[in-house]
Amino acid sequence: MWFLFAILSAVFAALTSILAKVGIEGVDSNLATAIRTCVVVVMAWVMVFITSAQGGLSSIGRKNWIFLILSGLATGASWLCYYKALQMGEASKVVPIDKLSVVITLVLAFVFLHEEFTAKSLIGCVLIGAGTLIMVI
Repeated sequence: MWFLFAILSAVFAALTSILAKVGIEGVDSNLATAIRTCVVVVMAWVMVFITSAQGGLSSIGRKNWIFLILSGLATGASWLCYYKALQMGEASKVVPIDKLSVVITLVLAFVFLHEEFTAKSLIGCVLIGAGTLIMVI
């Protein structure tokens, strides 16, 4: 089931890029990011209440809060940079560079989470990096 959600994530991320590129035309990228973020916040809380997950708020530990807040800050910074890049550049070049996050994530997961870094992972990272370079040149 995780694979289906991962595929859907990729499809919606692709739609996000195209819809955002059209939507930010003539709009300040920071304002556009704020509007998008408000929509995401409303959607997320609607899902929390639909799934009755709001009861879990009281059981979230201090460490979880800290890392969720840091993750939110990283997401915000990513979105602000992404929208600015998308406003200034071509979607077909901005998006592949943004997807280098896959390579960076694999390296960080290896270093900080002690996840296995295999020959397959290395080959994948090299291919993603090469593919990105080919697409933006």
